[in-house]
Amino acid sequence: MSQEPNSIVKRGRAAAFGFIFASALINAVSFGIMIPILPNLIKHMVGGDTAAAAEWNVLFGTVWGLMQFVCGPVLGMLSDRYGRRPVMLLSIFGLFVDFLFMAFAPTLAWLFVGRVLNGVTAASFSTANAYVADVTPPDQRARNFGMLGSAFGFGFILGPSIGGVLGEVNLRLPFMVAAGLCLINAIYGLLVLPESLPPERRTTMINWARANPLGSLAFLLERGRLAALVAVAFLFQLGFTVLPSIFVLYSGYRYGWTPSTLGWTFMATGVAQIIVQMFMVGPVVKRIGERGAVLVGSGMGALGLTIYALAPTGPIYLLGIPVWALSGFMTPGLMGLMTRRVGPQNQGQLQGVSQSVQGIASVLGPPLFGLSFSWAVRNNAALHLPGLPILISAALLLMAFMLSLRVATPSPLAAPA
Repeated sequence: MSQEPNSIVKRGRAAAFGFIFASALINAVSFGIMIPILPNLIKHMVGGDTAAAAEWNVLFGTVWGLMQFVCGPVLGMLSDRYGRRPVMLLSIFGLFVDFLFMAFAPTLAWLFVGRVLNGVTAASFSTANAYVADVTPPDQRARNFGMLGSAFGFGFILGPSIGGVLGEVNLRLPFMVAAGLCLINAIYGLLVLPESLPPERRTTMINWARANPLGSLAFLLERGRLAALVAVAFLFQLGFTVLPSIFVLYSGYRYGWTPSTLGWTFMATGVAQIIVQMFMVGPVVKRIGERGAVLVGSGMGALGLTIYALAPTGPIYLLGIPVWALSGFMTPGLMGLMTRRVGPQNQGQLQGVSQSVQGIASVLGPPLFGLSFSWAVRNNAALHLPGLPILISAALLLMAFMLSLRVATPSPLAAPA
């Protein structure tokens, strides 16, 4: 049985999708600001060596993902026990501290500390998903997950473009602005954001035996095909990490793009994502179902990445943007299928598991893609394939497509405990 969104009240306000959309939008913009700048800041700190910058990016991304892998289940269970709002506030504060470290870090070691802190508390996106599951009837979740994804799309429009412009002035300035946005978001959370999970729907205690990655595995295996759906999500997440891992260095090396050009490219990518996630996911899922959305998202994502990898010039690369944007069907479809398989008292645990899986992808992705890019750059005279890591990513999404053909099936809605 589904819960009614309007029955959840905090301080006289009904928790609803609009509240979490606003918080996710601010968070996405602050996160997006640093995307075109952090690799260049690292490159500046290593004396302009592109290969060395790629290797440092590997270390930063791996440690951040490892922290997510370890801490994701704990934060998910905390949100099931104490509510979504406090976990969101903890995550936003962690991001605020991280940006302050990056704004003023004198060395790579200080940048490293900031990424560790952010990885420990990086629960805002997964907790936002649990919030959506709390306040949305099951048959509307895929649509709202798509809308939430469009908030991230807005972040990728505004954030990188702001970061690119500010980065031309000073490489540190974008991080200061991002920290300020996180502070605004924290104030919003304290004063405006309602709680979405009422006490009667929370777990009565934290099962610490499950508050770890191995315990999370047992949680999945107890729920049939949920584990297989999470495996599909893992393949997608692992493939998705290729662009954050190497895009800035790849496009600079292959096409000579400046931070300003990167900002405009992120803007075009964000617009395409918003069109798909805000205006297309709802009607398309209504017509072809959540399973169809997963298949379209994984298949078109693989095709879009192939275009990115093989494009010999910047304009041809840009032709892949609308194709890649259709990968935006993947996550709403998957989340719709997965949230049907657990009750409201376990949505946070499910999202914690998902975050842990994302952490594994974030651990494996930077070495896989960063080191393959570094190797391809060093051997480009013989190989002539700087897009090698993106082709590897395309193969992962093709594997997700093939697995989805078997496991992405509807399930009866899990009842509350």
